[in-house]
Amino acid sequence: MVVAVSDGVPESPVARAAAHTAARACVAVDLGGARTAAVAVIRVGGPCPEVLRPLVGRPASAGVATIVRGGHSLTGRPLAPLDTEAVRRFAGSCGLLDFAVTATGSPMLADHELAVAEIVAAEVPGARITLSYEFGRPGLREREEDAIRNAALGPEAGRIADEAARELPGVPVYFARSESGLVSAQYFRRYPLTCDAGRTASLARGRAALDAGFGRRAGSDAGPGSGGEEVSDEVAAAFGAALGRPEAQVERIVQARGRAELDRVLQDVRDEVLTRVVSAGAAPGSARIAETTVNPLSYLPDGLYRVRVTAQGAVP
Repeated sequence: MVVAVSDGVPESPVARAAAHTAARACVAVDLGGARTAAVAVIRVGGPCPEVLRPLVGRPASAGVATIVRGGHSLTGRPLAPLDTEAVRRFAGSCGLLDFAVTATGSPMLADHELAVAEIVAAEVPGARITLSYEFGRPGLREREEDAIRNAALGPEAGRIADEAARELPGVPVYFARSESGLVSAQYFRRYPLTCDAGRTASLARGRAALDAGFGRRAGSDAGPGSGGEEVSDEVAAAFGAALGRPEAQVERIVQARGRAELDRVLQDVRDEVLTRVVSAGAAPGSARIAETTVNPLSYLPDGLYRVRVTAQGAVP
């Protein structure tokens, strides 16, 4: 069964499909209107002006925030030891379950974000923790905003995934990504930001495929230029979602002196994204690298590169 939902998050996140298969269900959602949870925000870095503090207090990022000492430069140099006691005090007293953690320099070295996650997990049983380095942006504020929104969407993503599982018992459920491809329900629960605009992206893909005539060859006898009734947005979005395959991306800043070292660090990133695409629902033997982008960061010391690797795979 292929399914899509209407704009925002409706009462039932799974709309009845116009296209059906026995193997899987593809759900396309836009989370712009989704309910968001209050988030406990931990930034690891140095002091900053009030205007540059973590963005909390807005409806999309309500909660509490703290800045603790620590972090690294983009070359991996430690800026200060991590203030583990400050992390422990904040986690134990904030009263929240959803955490967003951002450390300076984490696209290069994520050690302090990982250490904070360990402390939070020990202090707050059941905590849901988002780490900014997993979203790849080099700018601290951009990564932090992504981490906050991902954490804020977590509980609602869990509710949507639970309802999809109830309405489609025994059927593997995949969610459409905001750019292209699909992720498993488990991956969607952990990284809902990946699917923030899944319906919008699926609708665009579906319309493009129908305009190119693929829809009629796939069994649709009504589409633009076919002489039949115009296909609805819901059907087009469902069709667009069904065209996807499991996909994942990893973006990092890496340091390498010479081609041989760059090849070694690129292989590490490729190994990471291949593991991630399997967790996104790809059959292990089908995972492959689809695209690798390497850009030198000319405004920083020599040997720093921004790397983005995409992997794809087939559904089991």
